This record gives sequence, structure tokens and C-alpha cells, in this order.
Amino acid sequence: MRISTGIAVTAVASSLLLLSTAAARADVPLAPFYATVSQMTPAGSLGQVVKTEEISTPVAGARAWRIAYVSSDAQDRKTLATGLVVAPSGPAPAGGRPIVAWSHGTTGAANNCGPSQIINPAQPLNEYFLIGGDSWTDYGLPSVDKFIADGYVVVATDYQGQGGGGHHQYAVAATNGRDLINSVRAAASLKELGAGKRAFAFGWSQGGGAILAAASMPGYIAQTGTAADGISFVGFAGLAPDDVAVTIPSGINTEPAAEKMLGELATTFSDNAFDFTHFVMTMWGTQAAFPGLNMTDAFTSDGAKAIDEIITKKCIHSMADTITYNYGSGYKALLSPAPTNALAWVNALIKGSVKPVKPVAPVIIFWGTKDVTVPPVMGKLYREQMCKIGANITRIQLPGEQTHYTTPGASAPYYVPWAEDRFAGKPLPNGCAAPD
Repeated sequence: MRISTGIAVTAVASSLLLLSTAAARADVPLAPFYATVSQMTPAGSLGQVVKTEEISTPVAGARAWRIAYVSSDAQDRKTLATGLVVAPSGPAPAGGRPIVAWSHGTTGAANNCGPSQIINPAQPLNEYFLIGGDSWTDYGLPSVDKFIADGYVVVATDYQGQGGGGHHQYAVAATNGRDLINSVRAAASLKELGAGKRAFAFGWSQGGGAILAAASMPGYIAQTGTAADGISFVGFAGLAPDDVAVTIPSGINTEPAAEKMLGELATTFSDNAFDFTHFVMTMWGTQAAFPGLNMTDAFTSDGAKAIDEIITKKCIHSMADTITYNYGSGYKALLSPAPTNALAWVNALIKGSVKPVKPVAPVIIFWGTKDVTVPPVMGKLYREQMCKIGANITRIQLPGEQTHYTTPGASAPYYVPWAEDRFAGKPLPNGCAAPD
């Protein structure tokens, strides 16, 4: 089985996807695959693969490729996203292979922060913070060995802006979720993979937010005229997922109320430079997604300038180090004394988050008692909201004292058989009937 360059490159050679000097360019040097993609015009059908590059993988019985494909953001503007696909070697069964789609956690917002850009990315999840982490960032695909052994195709998006040009819309789950959905279309469209159109999706942290958002996009999933119409999801698993909208109090419809809410948000994420970096990236990603927002609404002019310089060149851990080195404990001085245009920001945070729409398939959430990065209450409130509208949501407290960073490993013994059961069509109890 081999993906010929004709699958993607023939499409690129057509007038749909031409190299354009007017296209957004990366702010950092990129490997040739990504440098080429970052100069392409994002046109074509959703999920259309525009470039492939076969790479090595240590996963037994598998082959792997980098891919670039057409996606769109929360405003339905076409984008290009990069990622990975790993598939079993050999002929596919009748009906095609099930697809497993992974959406990764926070790695950064610069164009060199996509996990697929690591030298050997098509391997099991490798985390920066954990003993055994061997890189400056998280990369890899959780449980990929098991999923390949099961005969599944595994696809993993980098999200737009993490290798395909443009500005990454960090923590805008409505955009990240679209990238996830279109990664499934991309995998299903590559005939040599032998993929079918049924998918299970799982993601962690930022990627968990993408999972929850994607689950509540029935209209987007059902769109026609895509690279692979008719995809369907059998289930979604969120590993320590975030949901910004569900935590925002209802009734914020005045500027003073919005200013108070944004001020509280800034305070919550200003306890240390690492959390502050996440807040900075959230605001930067939100203003990249929604016209009319400016970083100077929430940061000083000098602060906004410095943030843009840092965020477009460095990934999350290097960014936090740079803020710490240059500002020490005074990083809060980057904030504006009082936010402006606050109501527009609050509305954008809500619009970019998870919609209060019944998910298209069952959702399971995993959380740890020691998670201080993504408050577990987000998952609790999400479950309560969705159960009220007839969804099937299960929420599992992981055994032991799991942190945000141990959640992927600790949840694997649960989400793998759960996914296998969903593909097998086994009955699933109503998760909303169980105590939380």
C-alpha cells in the first residue's frame, strides 16, 4: 500500500490550490513540507488533501505520512491544516477500516509548533513534562500501537496555523473542532489507506475542547461537497477537556459586566508565568479568529507588541521561559490596567467555544483530582448542560491522584475498550443516569 503523490499533488497542480505570494507566510523557518504548504492558497473542498509526505514509524505493521488538507475556521474561512496519518500495512477489509482521530493538547501558536513537525512523530504519545519525555514539546499519538493492531487508521491534526500558514486560533474550540472533523474527511478520502467513514475521536486539554466542540457540530459534519461526504462518529472521548463558554455566567450583556469578567479571567490565569502564557495565547488566538478584537484591548501597547513577537516565533514552553526571563514576576505589567471592548471579547469567547447543541454521538470525559491546569468543573458543567438536552455523557474520575499531564496515560485503559465497543455497536448505558 502506498499513497502516490498523484493523490494530493495532482489536485494541487490544478488551479484550485496554487502557490501564492499573497498567502500568509510563516514567521519562523520551516522544513520544506511545511514551507510549501504555508504558501498555498487555502481553496478546495473540506478535507481535501493537498500534500503528502511518507515518513518512518516505529509502530509495527504500519506506515505513516505527513498530510496537509483543507479546513475552515469558526468564521467558515478556508484554512490549511497539517497533521499525521498512520495506517496498517496490507489490504483493508470489506467496508473499510475504522478511523481514530486524535486532537492534541497545547503546544503553542507559532507555525513551527505542530506535533507532526518533530523528527519522528508517528509514535506513541511522548510528553514534555513526564519522565521519559525526549523533546521540547509534546508529540505522538496515544495508544497508536493498539489502534493499529485493531486495524484502525489513526489521523492526528496539527490544527490550522501550526504548519500550514496563518495565525493559529489557539483554544478556539469551534475552529480546532473543525480541523478535527476535516482530518477524518482527509483520511477517508485517501483511498490507499482503506479507511471507511466511521470514526472515533479523542483529544486532550486543548484537544479535549476540540472534541466537545466537534461533537456538537451536526450541520458541519453532515455537509456535502466535501472530500469525503457521509462521515459519521461513533463516539467522542475528552481527556481533561476545556469548555470556556459553559463557565461564563449568563446575562453578561453590558460593558461593565464584561470588563469585570475579563478582569477576573486575567487574575485567575496570572498566578504564575506558565498559566499567564496560556491566557496570553487564548487571547491572541481569539483575536486571530474574530475581527474587531485587538490585543491592545487587554494588554498595553508595548505588551501587545512583545506578545506578538514572542508568540509567532516560540512554542508554549519556550514562550513561558521568555516571559519569565524578560519580565520576572512583573509579567502582569503586560496587562492593560482596564480592558476595553470587553463585551465583544466575551461574546467571541462564547462563540469560539462549545455550542450548547446535543452531541451527535456519546461522549465520555476523563478527569483527575489533581488537575490544576484545566479545572475539572468545566467537564462537570458541560455534562450537566448536555444531559438536560438529551445527550449521553459519561464522566469518569480516574483512580489515584492524576494530574493534567498524567491523564492521557491513566485514561488509556478506559478509552481504548470504549472506542472498540462503539465501533462494534455494543449497547451503551445512559451516562447521564449515573452519579457524577
